[in-house]
Amino acid sequence: MSSGLTAWVVDDDESIRWVLERALGNAAIEVRCFPGGAELLDAIEGSRPDVLLTDIRMPGISGLDLLERVRESYPKLPIIIMTAHSDLDSAVLSYRGGAFEYLPKPFDLDEAVELIHRAAHITSAADAVSQTSTPSQATIIGEAPAMQEVFRAIGRLSASNITVLITGESGTGKELVAHALHENGPRAARPFIAVNTAAIPKDLMESEFFGHEKGAFTGAAAQRRGRFEQAHGGTLFLDEIGDMPADLQTRLLRVLQNGQFYRVGGHEGVSVDVRIIAATNQDLEAEVKRGHFREDLYHRLNVIRLRVPPLRERREDIPLLLNFFLGRAGRELDTEVKRLSPAASRYLAGLEWAGNVRELENLCRWLTVMAPGREVVLEDLPQELKPRSDASVAAHEVMGFGAENLTRDGPASPAEPVQSAIVGSPVVGGEWDMQLRAWAEQRLATGADHLLDEAIPRLERVMIRAALAQTHGHRQEAARLLGWGRNTLTRKIKELDMPDNS
Repeated sequence: MSSGLTAWVVDDDESIRWVLERALGNAAIEVRCFPGGAELLDAIEGSRPDVLLTDIRMPGISGLDLLERVRESYPKLPIIIMTAHSDLDSAVLSYRGGAFEYLPKPFDLDEAVELIHRAAHITSAADAVSQTSTPSQATIIGEAPAMQEVFRAIGRLSASNITVLITGESGTGKELVAHALHENGPRAARPFIAVNTAAIPKDLMESEFFGHEKGAFTGAAAQRRGRFEQAHGGTLFLDEIGDMPADLQTRLLRVLQNGQFYRVGGHEGVSVDVRIIAATNQDLEAEVKRGHFREDLYHRLNVIRLRVPPLRERREDIPLLLNFFLGRAGRELDTEVKRLSPAASRYLAGLEWAGNVRELENLCRWLTVMAPGREVVLEDLPQELKPRSDASVAAHEVMGFGAENLTRDGPASPAEPVQSAIVGSPVVGGEWDMQLRAWAEQRLATGADHLLDEAIPRLERVMIRAALAQTHGHRQEAARLLGWGRNTLTRKIKELDMPDNS
């Protein structure tokens, strides 16, 4: 039975059209598919759907061109942009072109259906601003679902001056995100001033932010404009805001409230128009509870919160980042660009990277200088990153993490010690893939077949249990950590016959 809702799909990939046609049809949505933009434009002259879904990269008329042309005639038609080639510029251009939503492939079909229903009840794409975008100078690389959320947030904020609080571990690229928010926002032509509050001596911090008058203190030989004045009309990025001293927090709050301050030693107020983007690697809510950070300032900064994921939550991006940083290091050092062997790339993608993107970039500079050949192999890595040569030590460490509790509901059988260690254990120094290979070889040697049918469900159980443990059973958050939609997680738990307390 039809719901009366119509959705048109434009994609040059026949398999995508086939999947969406059946999924939406099963959801009682009337579907019509087109292989390209030209066919869609011909059809839309006679009628139009409730929702339009279109790919970005297609022969002939691209998805962004199609978005522009359709919105000229039907400005209130909700348009969902789909793409397998996800990047920051595409997300920003999609939202600025008036897209209702940006949907990176592969996507969860249940989420796509829900999104179409939501879009159908929106008669306007939130007054989206249609204007030409200047590509971001901030290079942010990522295809992982966690990074797509960051790209989409930047796109949504591209027409806004709203205050943003960026959270994330050290080295994740919070300043790059701040640059992208500025460069893709309405203040792009005005200054972007960055201040690392943790790097400024406490006794100089007030002058650094607000400037000083001539003679205000010993050594003040001339008037100096502070960071707020330098950022007038533009963006002031306050990095490591959690390290700001309490007395300066009070002054900052006053500036945010009325846009006015006094230079050190000054008697006349200075008014500024500044957008604030702040960043921290600390848990500010916890700092507020401890009395180390003003609660009113926290709420003033925490208007929109944008979390930048650590590398361990976006491992599929590590090979992309390695290639990018190796290329940049080669150009910066005016030397041959190194490339990673497949084994080295796979190994590095399995490491923990406590220093995140910054640590990865530093490694690429080191390899560019120190690796002897053009192809980087495992033996070329710094000593502290090299895989351990003693396989028995590695296996012992993996086994010591209680793998038998993760692989199945009961303990592993004595006949399968390697199997339980491989599929069920957490990443230890990047060695799980080597253990997985050993397990596969052992199973094949015993005549086993259909290995993926055996390994994948067990691997999914491990990942689901780990995510649910991390989120204390919160399924929505666990699904996000896994890169799934909540409906997908619920379906997987049912398919894998996992108990509710898994």
